[in-house]
Amino acid sequence: METTATIFALGAIFLLGVGADLLGRRTPLPRVTTMLVFGVLVGPSVFNLLPGSIIAAMELITTLTLLTIGFLLGGRLTGETFNAAGRALLSVSVVAAIGAMAVVTVGLISLGFDPGLALLVGCIASATDPAATLDTVMESDHTGPFADLLLAIVALDDAWALLLFSFGLTIALATNGHQSDSAALVVAVRDILGGIAVGAVIGVPAAYLTGRVRPGQPTLVEALGLVFLCGGLALWLEVSFLLAAISMGAVIGNLATHHERPFHAIEEVEWPFLVIFFILAGASLELGGLKTMGWVGAVYVGCRVIGKLAGAWLGAALAGTDKPTRRWIGVAMLPQAGAAMGMALIAATKLPEYRQLLLAVIIGSSVLFEIVGPILTRLALAKAADSPARQ
Repeated sequence: METTATIFALGAIFLLGVGADLLGRRTPLPRVTTMLVFGVLVGPSVFNLLPGSIIAAMELITTLTLLTIGFLLGGRLTGETFNAAGRALLSVSVVAAIGAMAVVTVGLISLGFDPGLALLVGCIASATDPAATLDTVMESDHTGPFADLLLAIVALDDAWALLLFSFGLTIALATNGHQSDSAALVVAVRDILGGIAVGAVIGVPAAYLTGRVRPGQPTLVEALGLVFLCGGLALWLEVSFLLAAISMGAVIGNLATHHERPFHAIEEVEWPFLVIFFILAGASLELGGLKTMGWVGAVYVGCRVIGKLAGAWLGAALAGTDKPTRRWIGVAMLPQAGAAMGMALIAATKLPEYRQLLLAVIIGSSVLFEIVGPILTRLALAKAADSPARQ
């Protein structure tokens, strides 16, 4: 009976994805937002229609989806991209992350928060959701320098967020009477460098060996095999699997000059992963978090928006980008989901006295940012592309 329910639910989920894609083409809502809403409706918060076996598979589905997304994003970190927008890429990604952290920290301190805890929550605010951003860009018809810059920034965002969070966690533990866990910074560096190393170790030989078979199905099998092998090795070594996939994508994108087929092959199968991922992500969103986050959550949301917008604008201005990029790049970077919730769970474990507050604020705000964020990303893509400065 459980198998029957699982197969039936998967069929329904894929059809919901078709409906979301159709609505995305005919309405201002991006399909990411529509799928998340569908997920909320069929999930435990509303009608509770999904079998437990599907919910239990969420972690595996999330990992597989993020691996494919990381590989595609990494493929955009080529020498050509850095030559065209290297200064803007580094400036916007770093300053936007620091801007969100700083404004949220100041906002929470003004509410009377302990400075260490406020800094920790501010560091969590620096993260941007790569899955929603990538799908919104791929769904839209807008391509060019702005979209390329946005995706490259998102590819680097995970590393900055992880470093900031580890720093914030160390400070929060020290200022709240816990033994300072300075090893958190060491672990963060290990995750980042280890993930990059795993991606490079697999990516270098793969760059020269893939695509030698005839075009078509063998290349798809090669690409999926490499992505999942890379992710499995990273998980086994307990380093960042997302950074490993990004690193491998970047290495192959720069070294595989004889073809680009692995990236096109992954794009062909990415959509089914995304359909299941976003609908289950919507099902896992707890609407109760919106009720419990209160004024603290409202301040967090407002300050994160201000910090991202101001930081991205300043970073773009420092890099000397055009006006449309300065105006809209921060708007496109507002989605927030899995990474932020993962950080909140780690922080709640380390600081159990703040568990309820941390989870209510981050989960509640993620509901808003994940549903509204892709709408704003789509708006930013359209406005930047249609700006007279780009005509």
